[in-house]
Amino acid sequence: MDLTVVAYVVYLLISVALTVWVARTLSRNGRIFLADVLHGNEKLADAVNHLLVVGFYLVNLGFVALHLGQDQAVADARRLFEALSVKLGVVLLVLGVMHLANVYVLNRIRRRGVMEREQTPPVPPQGWTGPAGQGPWAAPATGA
Repeated sequence: MDLTVVAYVVYLLISVALTVWVARTLSRNGRIFLADVLHGNEKLADAVNHLLVVGFYLVNLGFVALHLGQDQAVADARRLFEALSVKLGVVLLVLGVMHLANVYVLNRIRRRGVMEREQTPPVPPQGWTGPAGQGPWAAPATGA
């Protein structure tokens, strides 16, 4: 078997395994974060989490497929490792950038929700208090 084909197979196996592992990790740990962002709405958090995971798979596996091509034939083991390290390094960078982008967007949404919650009073008003100097506790008026 040609070493170029071996490089393709190893690249695909490692890239797909890394993408699945990162997606599962983000899904499992991101669910809690999403529930907080979405004010405890568990069904909506699960739905958004699933959509994010599907989008993550599509973007990353699409990139892995596009980055599969090799310009030069792999002649020996050294070039095999060099080709794999470059390809896998780029895939890891893309996975990291996708993760940071997801966290950034979700954090912005979360911050906006926290700011909206802080603008509403924690308790509704209980009654009306008149201006100072009026009412039964006010000092008696003196005058001529």
